[in-house]
Amino acid sequence: MPLNTTLTATMRAVAWFGQPYNVSVIDMPVPSIINQTDAVVRITTSAICGSDLHFYHGYTGAADVPWGLGHEAVGYVSEAGDAVSSLQVGDYVIIPDNAHDGHYGQNHPLSFGSGSPGYGGLQVAKILILAEYARVPFADMSLIPIPFNNSTRNATKELDYLMISDIFSTGWQALTYSGFEPGDTVAVFGAGPVGLMAAYSALLRGASRVYSVDQVPSRLQLASSIGAIPINFNISDPVEQIISLEPNGVTRALDCVGFEAVNATGHRVDGIVPRNLISVAAQQGGIAIAGVYTGGENSTQGAPFADQIPAQVPFDVASLWEKGLTVGSGIVLPLEHARELVDLVAADRATPSFVVSAVIDIEQVPEYYRRFSDHLEQKVVIRFP
Repeated sequence: MPLNTTLTATMRAVAWFGQPYNVSVIDMPVPSIINQTDAVVRITTSAICGSDLHFYHGYTGAADVPWGLGHEAVGYVSEAGDAVSSLQVGDYVIIPDNAHDGHYGQNHPLSFGSGSPGYGGLQVAKILILAEYARVPFADMSLIPIPFNNSTRNATKELDYLMISDIFSTGWQALTYSGFEPGDTVAVFGAGPVGLMAAYSALLRGASRVYSVDQVPSRLQLASSIGAIPINFNISDPVEQIISLEPNGVTRALDCVGFEAVNATGHRVDGIVPRNLISVAAQQGGIAIAGVYTGGENSTQGAPFADQIPAQVPFDVASLWEKGLTVGSGIVLPLEHARELVDLVAADRATPSFVVSAVIDIEQVPEYYRRFSDHLEQKVVIRFP
């Protein structure tokens, strides 16, 4: 049943029109229940994700434009279909970056219109999250309830829960992909939001030492503030820096950058981070690739530079084999980690919102996409009144 049946006909939302380095804030229809398993969520906070920059830079995205952006949000249920049984109007929830397709099985998420895990964000499934409202299919299985309401609402705590929608879950799982165990040494390549969440997760889970590799001073300062050891690859080769401190290599090494990784001169170098992972990892260690890798696609109106990304990248499989390394990779599904991470936040044992650098109004989104792309912001959150 609806919480408010007098919703305005339109809402403000962020849309991509296929023009690199530009997004627009437009009026769009307020979503409504289509199937009785749907819920409509009134979004209170949303966020710009680092993976959104791959769209913003013109490398990835659905062919047809325009489409709405966003796949990280917290809000409350404003309307629920008759078949929704576990949620009530007014319940606060996390909208994860993957929804559920309503079918039982291992490959269960509705990931951007494909019915299986994939890359792109709910926006590619036309379920936009950088907006005032969102329709979420299969709400019982897709939404993550949180112990939060209007009487207990805390702005910082809300941002902590928001991080579970994607980046905290991704950083947490990236560590798991590597085969991490307490006491391990860890090198995380990339100190963007996901990389910092991976380093933070390693520290929470008992890593003995964590190295955070990047070239942006503000990112490295933030990594240092949580107890990670900053490694600036503008100074010298990051693998050599880490090996000088860990002569046998680190137990676990994580790629939290993806296909847009650059070298010290700022030029994109295909496969540079996976090669660094293999070089820095210890014998019988583990590596994980959580950064996005795509390629071999034709350019389209929605991804005008897609053809610039190769289908394959150079990878030293001989060294991988000789070291006996294990490899984990892939899309992360927040639904699989939600209960554990929600409990950590609820108990004040995890405060992942430390990465947030700006809280803005939706009308400021185009400016802050630019700032985020230019590494002037660490994590940008949109708050809705």
